[in-house]
Amino acid sequence: MKYGEATAAAATDWQQAFIATNLLAIGYNAWAGYLGGERGALICSTNSPAVGMTGESFNSYFIRRSRLAAFLNAWLVAPDTVILRHHFMNAHILEAVDSYNPMTELVFLMESFNQVTFFYLKNLPISPPQCYEQVCKTWEEFQPAICALQKNVVS
Repeated sequence: MKYGEATAAAATDWQQAFIATNLLAIGYNAWAGYLGGERGALICSTNSPAVGMTGESFNSYFIRRSRLAAFLNAWLVAPDTVILRHHFMNAHILEAVDSYNPMTELVFLMESFNQVTFFYLKNLPISPPQCYEQVCKTWEEFQPAICALQKNVVS
């Protein structure tokens, strides 16, 4: 294995471990965004983690499909952001958002330093609706007012 291949493999391993560790939160946010009325992509940045008593937390945003093209055009053309250097990448991401099944899949973009990696997550061990349900159940146990407020917003 060459150095470049080893570096790429290490990056992929780190990203896969990040997704596996944070799958419940990723699925929750993807489903909560979808419940807002539209398909979209979940964007997560690992650039500025907040460190607290429970560990690190990362900013994530659900970008609706109707706003995603403009967002990608602005975000991915920034000189300090690199995604695969193919002119069709935005179209590929938009196509994935148009065709994914929100009940079982999600579209995820992860920013790390100056790179963005696109993931079309399928065959998940837990579906986005199940992630949402589990997180809400946990919140109901420890923070009932927050979950009640979210139910009103989503309804």
